[in-house]
Amino acid sequence: MTLRTLLSGLAVTGFVACAGAQTETEEAVTYTMADVEASPETWREVDPENLVIMETSKGQITIELLPVVAPAHYDQFKAYVRAGLYDETPFHRVIQGFMAQGGDVEATHGAESMLPPMQAEFTFRRNPTETPLQTIGPEDSADAGLHLGFPMTTQPGFLAEMSKDGLVESWIPHCPGILSTARTDDANSGNAQFFLISDEGQHLDYKYTAKGRALTGLDVILEIKLGPRPNGFPIANPDVVISAKMAADIPEADRPKAYVQKTDTVEWQERLIEADSKRTPICDLPPVPAVVE
Repeated sequence: MTLRTLLSGLAVTGFVACAGAQTETEEAVTYTMADVEASPETWREVDPENLVIMETSKGQITIELLPVVAPAHYDQFKAYVRAGLYDETPFHRVIQGFMAQGGDVEATHGAESMLPPMQAEFTFRRNPTETPLQTIGPEDSADAGLHLGFPMTTQPGFLAEMSKDGLVESWIPHCPGILSTARTDDANSGNAQFFLISDEGQHLDYKYTAKGRALTGLDVILEIKLGPRPNGFPIANPDVVISAKMAADIPEADRPKAYVQKTDTVEWQERLIEADSKRTPICDLPPVPAVVE
């Protein structure tokens, strides 16, 4: 099986399960730099070393990477970005209500451009003190929450006291906008190819390595040209990644800056308490707002 045929079985299941999964949510509020400047204590600036500016034929997607969840995948994704190897790669497999897959570096730039495949990082061992969550429900028993604006699923915190390393197993769920890693049937075959969740993809949790989320551009992901049903490929004249750059590599005067709303505020605490009372799944929470200028 080639990387171009990843998710071959799961993608069909994902389409059936997710094509109608759009749920009614509260109307999104648009924030601007005026909001950031008005209450800077409620926003955090994204580290430019973790910020990817992806220009596509449908528009810009800005992605924040989270190194703690998958350090090897984080490093390798940045290496491909910095080498310019995602430039001109197509979104060669796109399934409505599920995901848009791209990053076939080998097909676009040749096998000699490829780095070695990586060991799976489907989950990570989380230190509740160093990587805290704002949880849906009591901190010691909750199985989901938010960390730096990222959705997170986790073992309950009380298990840290009983584990030998004092840690709990956690992972980023495949909610809308999540950046994850394509692979073959071999769990340890993840490499350059990636996919962006357009709707609901939690059936991929624990099976694929998620490593970031789109701060802006979910509307762009939804506009990427679809492939034929049920498998989403081949696509004639597909949309492409025109360029992908690390914000840190852009001259400071021209560098986009991104700000993410903090979730340790009273507003978010109330929202999470309400989510707990309604048993709202983590992926049904509204995305944590971000502003990119």
